[in-house]
Amino acid sequence: MTHILLVPNALKGSLTANEAKTAMEAGVRNACSDCTIVSRPIADGGDGFAEIIGGESGTETVSVEVHDPLGRIVEANFSYNAGDSTAMIDVASACGLAYLKESEYDPLVTSSYGVGELISQVLDLNISHLIIGIGGTATNDAGIGMAAALGVRFLDMAGEEIKIPAGDDLGRISRIDMSDFDPRLANVTVDALCDVNNPLLGEKGAAHVYAPQKGASKEVVERLENGMQHLVTLLSLDLGFNLAHAEGAGAGGGIAAGLAAFLNASLRKGIDMVIEQLHIDDDLDAADLIITTEGRLDSQTLSHGK
Repeated sequence: MTHILLVPNALKGSLTANEAKTAMEAGVRNACSDCTIVSRPIADGGDGFAEIIGGESGTETVSVEVHDPLGRIVEANFSYNAGDSTAMIDVASACGLAYLKESEYDPLVTSSYGVGELISQVLDLNISHLIIGIGGTATNDAGIGMAAALGVRFLDMAGEEIKIPAGDDLGRISRIDMSDFDPRLANVTVDALCDVNNPLLGEKGAAHVYAPQKGASKEVVERLENGMQHLVTLLSLDLGFNLAHAEGAGAGGGIAAGLAAFLNASLRKGIDMVIEQLHIDDDLDAADLIITTEGRLDSQTLSHGK
């Protein structure tokens, strides 16, 4: 009997991994009614990560209210395992591109502020380990919105606080004040799971590669790139971080860099941890045919770890 393993990832803007699984199962059964089918939805750290890992490990799903990339109230979910004090979140559940109409795409005005709100509410559960899946964002703000929601104050040249910073505010920052940063994070280990290995800056960085997918023109890309370069300089001077070329720092519109700088997160390759957590190796060995999905097969697949 033929053993078929289905390993779907989310299809951006159309299907979640679980929805893709259902469609694939129906198609395979129609073509091969006597085949043995095993379905193992996965995520590479992007859309649906917390749902996939949480569903497999029997964790509790918690819903909270946060602001979406344009400041509207939305419901975001995260997974929580009380037994080992671990929580898992997707940044896309707070600042995902899926929240926006195509006409609303604009990485100059979208903010990751809701991600910080989500993290803050997760911390209310007294966790000791936070795993953050990165990808599928509508933002290109290097995580400054997220950091602001957690107490980091970004001040402009006049000494005024930029309250809910977005991509266009990167170049306006004159000073970073960490004095009100959420103290609970000092006792939490943070792992950031990157769905790509792009650096923050340069031709392969967050602005040049991903901002155009979020509505950026060439002029906007350069504006964001210059803003991120400015932030990198400030982070180096104020916090002693140099993340310009760190592998994976460009993931999620640079949220990965913000997580590393402000939350001291370890940047990890998402798919490796997911495969480890789901114990997929045995299923791979038993399969005669493996069918998987990805949002798009392009240069990122071959060059940037997608």
